[in-house]
Amino acid sequence: AAEGGDAGGAAADAAAGGGAGQLSEAAAELAAQRVERERIERRKAERTAPIDAGAKLSGKAADLLAAVRAVESGEKPASRYFDEAPAPAARRAPTPPPAPRQPVAPAAPAAPAAALVEEVAAVLARGGAPQALAARTAEALGEGAGQALAEDPWRLLAVPGVRPTQADGFARALLGPACGPDDPRRAQALLGWLLDQAGLKGHTALEAPVLHKALAQYGVPDPEAALEAAVGEGTVLVFQEPLGESAGEDEEPPVRVLVGLESAALAEESLADGLARIANTFAGPDATGATGAPEDWDKAAAAAPSRSAAELVRAVASHGLVAHTGGEAARAEPLALLAAARELGLDAWLATHSPALRDRIPDPAAAGVATVAGLLARTEGPGRDAEGQFPLDLLIVTDAPQLDVESAAALVEAVPDGARLVLSGDPGVLASAGPGRVFGDLLAARACPVVASRTPDPGPIGELVSGIGIGELNQVDAPGKEVVIVPVRDAAEAVHRTVQLVVESVPRAFGLPPQDVQVITPGHAGAAGTRALNAALKERLNPGPGRFGGFDPGDRVVHVPSPGRAVAGQVVAADAEGLHLDCPGAGGRVVVPKDLVESAVRHGWAVTAHQAVGDRWPAVVVVLPGDAVDALSRDWVYTAFGRAERHLSVVHGVDQALPRAVAEGTPKPRTTRLTGLLRGLAAAANEEPQEA
Repeated sequence: AAEGGDAGGAAADAAAGGGAGQLSEAAAELAAQRVERERIERRKAERTAPIDAGAKLSGKAADLLAAVRAVESGEKPASRYFDEAPAPAARRAPTPPPAPRQPVAPAAPAAPAAALVEEVAAVLARGGAPQALAARTAEALGEGAGQALAEDPWRLLAVPGVRPTQADGFARALLGPACGPDDPRRAQALLGWLLDQAGLKGHTALEAPVLHKALAQYGVPDPEAALEAAVGEGTVLVFQEPLGESAGEDEEPPVRVLVGLESAALAEESLADGLARIANTFAGPDATGATGAPEDWDKAAAAAPSRSAAELVRAVASHGLVAHTGGEAARAEPLALLAAARELGLDAWLATHSPALRDRIPDPAAAGVATVAGLLARTEGPGRDAEGQFPLDLLIVTDAPQLDVESAAALVEAVPDGARLVLSGDPGVLASAGPGRVFGDLLAARACPVVASRTPDPGPIGELVSGIGIGELNQVDAPGKEVVIVPVRDAAEAVHRTVQLVVESVPRAFGLPPQDVQVITPGHAGAAGTRALNAALKERLNPGPGRFGGFDPGDRVVHVPSPGRAVAGQVVAADAEGLHLDCPGAGGRVVVPKDLVESAVRHGWAVTAHQAVGDRWPAVVVVLPGDAVDALSRDWVYTAFGRAERHLSVVHGVDQALPRAVAEGTPKPRTTRLTGLLRGLAAAANEEPQEA
């Protein structure tokens, strides 16, 4: 299985099965995100009038069908309906009124009532489904889950991990002869499931013809009617985006019709509104003394440690929203900006996706450094005011490519008017595990100044990674064995050589303990995937019977507390409460309930590149087995190789597939709306003075 789907499914399972008991940092984060989603839903209810190219369509469902048919030209292979995205298109939309901001208060997610779980278990038993699904089904469907499931068996698809064939079998057992592929309940459930799966691959919406082909692949006899019915019932949202100018004065411009679920689609609109608000409402550095006088900013720029840091300081001095790009060495520039802003008396904070940067600072709270997850969960950072906003003047977010639309919307909504926002990151790394392409879409929209760092990554590893970023796999001079290529013939040899490198060769050559060596491989499955590599490494580094759900005290693990987030840790113990982990990145001790261990915890000696992005280790061993050719792309190689600080070993079994992936393997496009939304808002803002 490819890493994106497998990791995404595990994370979704972890979120859906959220545990009871004492409120943990992970549970608080999930609760904060849940409240934010409810806020977005309230905002959606306030939008009663149709908004061109940016909201749910109004009118009869027949209007939708006419629009869909108007854009259905050309065919796309059904086997690729998740991985193909239409070309970016401009969007024209009026500026929506600002939505009232609601305070976000985390609360412990309540476990389903025992009676509800028993009711669901009884329905599952009638349909021959595993009883282990009862708690998760009750969590997914909520109050009345048992009756809802009995009336519509395909609602089982709302439970993470359940596939259409399993839901069909459950429905046949419950409904008998009345069950058929043309059942409208089946089509509606499949539509929601398809959009959920698309979200795991990063899309925030899908083109209507793509959904038609997908529904047909699963045996829905009339996909167009099924989509029309879903729109009429409000199950999905529909959006129109112009594809260009009209051919004549009396002709409507061509449009594409996009379909999405509420959470990601409305979060994307909320994010666009928030970014436009920050970019447009900032009055300049001389508007108030709280933001610093121009001459003070000039002095701060002159004192910056590098030319690129000085450019970043100057850009932030005169703009509310700034994007900053650069590699690993460029991380010093946002830190320099943070220090300069605090010297000017601004209440400035820096938030990072990974706890690695925060943990390298002796007193991160005093320095104004927190994690994105900690800010959202209110366990780190400056806290919130009465309106649920951060009481600050400047927020710097590093690792911005790892922001999905929902977490980005939550952060941006909490930035107060008049404050500055800097989004910083490396555009060459893998995009977020969740839906959206926030940083890439912001850069594509050109909605704010972009400061590109001129600071190169040092040494042979930096030279190698920089070349990969522009599509070149170059040989580099590595006199200190900074880069080593280890050719292998097959997966068995790849596993053997990887264990040898981690346990013996790298520690002996560089004086590093094995825990400072991280293995990265393309996927979880396969003869040299994370499962096989972790089993071999556990046997050498921490042998044991795995008596706690496959884990033993001392095992190195990765905990996935929420979708798109992976936290490194170590097993401490296990008891009736669950598996006890020591996760410094999550604030210390974490307890994973027993029923979530299988889906939320993996061994961590070997990880995927998606799990590794944002972190760095003294030494990294990248494993490229022969069966991983299809998973390789330029951004994957760039991300994996760039995780090494002092040494990189490449266990190479893919021959010419590696240079071909670097030269030709561009990232798969994601269907998103943020670029068009930002362009439309910017165009509307530019037209306002002329109308006045």
